[in-house]
Amino acid sequence: MAFTPALIVVDMQNDFCVELKNAPLFVSGALDTLPVINKLLASDKFVFKVATKDWHPQSHVSFASNHSGESPFTSFVTIKNLVANKPEETMEQRLWPDHCVQKTKGAELVEGLDVSKVDLIVEKGQDERVEMYSAVSDSFGNQTHGKGGVSHDLAQLLKDKDVTHVYTVGIAGDYCLNYTALDSAKSGFTTYVIEEAQRCVDPGAWAAVCEGFKTGKVKLIAEDSEEVEKVL
Repeated sequence: MAFTPALIVVDMQNDFCVELKNAPLFVSGALDTLPVINKLLASDKFVFKVATKDWHPQSHVSFASNHSGESPFTSFVTIKNLVANKPEETMEQRLWPDHCVQKTKGAELVEGLDVSKVDLIVEKGQDERVEMYSAVSDSFGNQTHGKGGVSHDLAQLLKDKDVTHVYTVGIAGDYCLNYTALDSAKSGFTTYVIEEAQRCVDPGAWAAVCEGFKTGKVKLIAEDSEEVEKVL
């Protein structure tokens, strides 16, 4: 069986990883994942190493500050699939504090991440009208490369490099890592999530996320698993 692995490091950005007053979406324990992630980045077994970034305009629909009277974390709004010109398609969007705004310090990849080993940085969530947790498609499943939503067509780039297996790590396990891994599997890649190399916004949600991995054919593996040893 062919084995051509790639690594996707999801959203290791200051606004998620550094506990500062101006990082309102800090994910507890995020920096604890760096040793595992950097060990993977140092490996020459991966044919392609990608880092992703939330790269939101200040006007992004997911920011509570853009909705009068609404609060981050607790409020939800209904959004329409305007990207695909299908306003009849709607979904409930959880609202967040402003985060990873384009060209701000909070949107930068965290100090300590070995960016020198990264082949490509994918900037996602650029369309103000829709959420984009996954680095592959937005929350409605729209493929928006070339339409302003995301900087690269990640699934196609992986296919162009004949990738068969995708290893995913990063932040947050219950949101952007979760949906990136699920979309990777949908795109036809054998997809792994390394449990020790992720942290969640809501740690209590991890069990449900893992059940979703089973349904979505994403394989949850440990740092000391045979699958990880194979790429080190």
